[in-house]
Amino acid sequence: MGIPSGPGAFPSLRWSAAFCSSSADIDTGSTSGLRGISRGVCGSWLGNNCSMIVLSTVGFLSLAILNTLCKEFLHANVTAILYMMNYESYGRSTASAQYFLQLAGYLGIPVISWNADNSGLERRASQSALQLQLAPSIEHQSAAMLSILERYKWHQFSVVTSQIAGHDDFVQAVREQVGAMDHFKFTILNSIIVTRPSDLLELVNSEARVMLLYCTKSEAIEILHAAEELQITGENYVWVVTQSVIENTQTHPQFPIGMLGVHFDTSSGALVNEIATAIRVYAYGVEYYLNDVKNTGRRLDTHQLSCEDQGRGRWDSGEVFFKYLRNVSLESESNKPNIEFTADGDLKSAELKIMNLRPSVNSKGLVWEEIGIWKSWQQQKLDIRDIAWPGNSHTPPQGVPEKFHLKITFLEEAPYINLSPADPVSGKCLMDRGVLCRVAADHEMTDIDMGQAHKNGSFYQCCSGFCIDLLEKFAEELGFTYELVRVEDGKWGTLENGKWNGLIHELVNRKTDMVLTSLMINAEREAVVDFSEPFMETGIAIVVAKRTGIISPTAFLEPFDTASWMLVGIFAIQAATFMIFLFEWLSPSGYDMKTVLQNGQTTPYRFSLFRTYWLVWAVLFQAAVHVDSPRGFTSRFMTNVWAMFAVVFLAIYTANLAAFMITREEFHEFTGLDDSRLSHPFSHKPTIKFGTIPWSHTDSTISKYFKEMHYYMKQYNRSSVADGVTAVLSGQLDAFIYDGTVLDYLVQQDEDCRLLTVGQWYAMTGYGLAFSRNSKYVGMFNKRLLEFRANGDLERLRRFWMTGTCRPGKQEHKSSDPLALEQFLSAFLLLMAGILLAALLLLLEHLYFKYFRKRLAKKDRGGCCALISLSMGKSLTFRGAVYEATEILRRHRCNDPICDTHLWKVKHELDMSRLRNQHLEKTMQIHGIKPPQPKLGSTNKIIRIAGTTGARDLIDDGYQQPNLFGNLSIGGSSQDLYRWSYKTEIAEMETVL
Repeated sequence: MGIPSGPGAFPSLRWSAAFCSSSADIDTGSTSGLRGISRGVCGSWLGNNCSMIVLSTVGFLSLAILNTLCKEFLHANVTAILYMMNYESYGRSTASAQYFLQLAGYLGIPVISWNADNSGLERRASQSALQLQLAPSIEHQSAAMLSILERYKWHQFSVVTSQIAGHDDFVQAVREQVGAMDHFKFTILNSIIVTRPSDLLELVNSEARVMLLYCTKSEAIEILHAAEELQITGENYVWVVTQSVIENTQTHPQFPIGMLGVHFDTSSGALVNEIATAIRVYAYGVEYYLNDVKNTGRRLDTHQLSCEDQGRGRWDSGEVFFKYLRNVSLESESNKPNIEFTADGDLKSAELKIMNLRPSVNSKGLVWEEIGIWKSWQQQKLDIRDIAWPGNSHTPPQGVPEKFHLKITFLEEAPYINLSPADPVSGKCLMDRGVLCRVAADHEMTDIDMGQAHKNGSFYQCCSGFCIDLLEKFAEELGFTYELVRVEDGKWGTLENGKWNGLIHELVNRKTDMVLTSLMINAEREAVVDFSEPFMETGIAIVVAKRTGIISPTAFLEPFDTASWMLVGIFAIQAATFMIFLFEWLSPSGYDMKTVLQNGQTTPYRFSLFRTYWLVWAVLFQAAVHVDSPRGFTSRFMTNVWAMFAVVFLAIYTANLAAFMITREEFHEFTGLDDSRLSHPFSHKPTIKFGTIPWSHTDSTISKYFKEMHYYMKQYNRSSVADGVTAVLSGQLDAFIYDGTVLDYLVQQDEDCRLLTVGQWYAMTGYGLAFSRNSKYVGMFNKRLLEFRANGDLERLRRFWMTGTCRPGKQEHKSSDPLALEQFLSAFLLLMAGILLAALLLLLEHLYFKYFRKRLAKKDRGGCCALISLSMGKSLTFRGAVYEATEILRRHRCNDPICDTHLWKVKHELDMSRLRNQHLEKTMQIHGIKPPQPKLGSTNKIIRIAGTTGARDLIDDGYQQPNLFGNLSIGGSSQDLYRWSYKTEIAEMETVL
């Protein structure tokens, strides 16, 4: 689209643009030169419709700037401000520009600017949302500086600034550029604001070798002078500076050779060219605004604006007009993209010169020389030629600290450092065996052939483990070489007789540069050496061994708790027994408490309380034994209910019994070091055997806080962790106390999974790298440790080295092993308890028959004992006496003929009595008389009568003998009498309790 030119292009409108500028090259005493230039350019593009106010801002005070905006600009109907400056003093002029642009933003007037010091403007403080910047921004400068670093593979750098206005924006711009780059990884080591020379000490103690400097030229002179004194401007250090340091390309003797910088032309010629560009942008913006149908009838008018209370305080159409200005696209020179703006008003495409401070060809001094160009729109943005490097070197610096060598002392401890022999042929370590490390003392290495020493395991071995992998990462990142040497006395470092031993002794006496192993951080050690950030947390833990125990003697009771067993044993069984017995007693067809025989019965109905118990227990345990069933319907129904209960109970019991009838793994479950069995070992019997490694952190901690424990455990201490764990597995020790992470690793390595850590960790701390006091290496290692933790490297190393072969539930092969006696000992214990209880009952039975039966027979006239136990009731009746007599007869053996004669006589009389009794019964039946029921007398009386008067006297005395003797013949022997007794009483004796 063309730009109208010449008078009459827009005859009905007139616009005004305020042109503010200052230049060191154009007459600063008057603005006639700038007025002529600006009006000439404005007239050539807008003809007579352009009104231009040219104003110089040099030396303006804040009040003068305010009066200029409010009185001159607003009255002249200013619709845009062209702000053009090439001053780079970054002093009052920059502050004036800051204030001027801020006021313009408040009034809502668009600003088209080109100021060389735009990087010095605080955007957050004076951000004018209506400002277009034609000069390269601070973002362009930071991007160009990072392109130089990327070109020479400088991955890490520091940012150094003064308190210049806009320094926060520069740091933020660098960080955003670094975060947006995916193809190249940058690391910002430091970000320093220099207010005094000592602030640069942070650079001395860091790894920074490349510095990005943003400040004014005068401030750069002071900063670089302090840097030279601190020796950070030599050939290994690169300083890359911004436009604000280079300014007009005049050098200063304090600037070191080889400095690099970014620069754009700020001469008066460049300023004049940018004036034409600014007016073209303004002209295009006006045209776009007027040609848009949305703005029909809307004029660009600021007459009603006022800085006072009257009128409007902000131009409403300013934001709308600014959008048209921002969308302008101007054709540029050949091979350059169009001039366009971002949403923030910055140039989309910028070009910067790459400058190098190098010796002058024509003089002895140093000059800034252009060595390349940075173009933001090209894929290969940077085009650079030969550079004079710092120190007048011919090769670029590495950008990282120069190689350095460290002597590193260690003490092996799995999994942090493991020792294994080197290859005996080559004397080298295989890929999976780590790196060579010296295990011999310094005095043993004199006059030794190193080639042969590497093959000798007494001098060198291979070190591997968590710490070795971590060391390799440090060496790769920091670029150093190292020698690994084992500590001579093999101790960790504790105070012994007021002096440090072991690893700490080596650092305190500066015999080594660094200690790398599982060295725990504590207050005593920190007082004499410097520790890095912890690379792993740990504490003091306790390891014990699982031991295969026997099945609990009460395992068969454990499916139910105590309350459940009491409910079953005391309530359920007793309630069921008494309910069945009661229902049978009250039932019409059941037991009615009569002790006499029913009609037609030769034996009484047999059901008692003990037999009810027998029935209940037999149903509960489903025993295949003979039991008497109740006759009553209600009692039988109750028996079935009990049987249903028994089915449910046994189903639940057997389902859970298998879980408890297994071999149990027993171990000492301590709560921690403060467990009373450990902290006060002499107060418990038997005492617990436990120990640790002497002269370790664990040992010193226990000696400090648990003196009684420390004194006791000395006899059980072991020289190494492996010895301690072996002692725990073999049963020589009950527990071993040591670092938690080491014990966790050993637990994981136990293939049988017999080890486990118990209790809470005590004295939580961490493992760290140890350095001599005030070592210069602490900072660089700390920084790398934090990076390794942030990117997950430490976690990956931990997962790799801390896993083992133990897997819970892995011991499936043991399920088919035969059971040992101790694994089902509870069954034998139960049987033994039953035998002892049966022996006790046998003793009670003998005591009953010998001492209590006679007395009980005199008192039990109603047969109440038979309600409890039929066998007890029978022992008190005639039938019981007869049974006892037959047993006596069966076992009796006569020793002379007279005894045999008397015995035969008694048997004969009994037979005759039986025959006479049968004859009398037949006679009575012939006469129609029913024989009376047999009437049983007391046991003592029957036995007395039978023994003194014989059977005939029994009949004469009124006793009628029932048919008790079966088919006993007159001439029967004692064996026949026994058989008769057995046949008549066998039914009753089956269920005797």
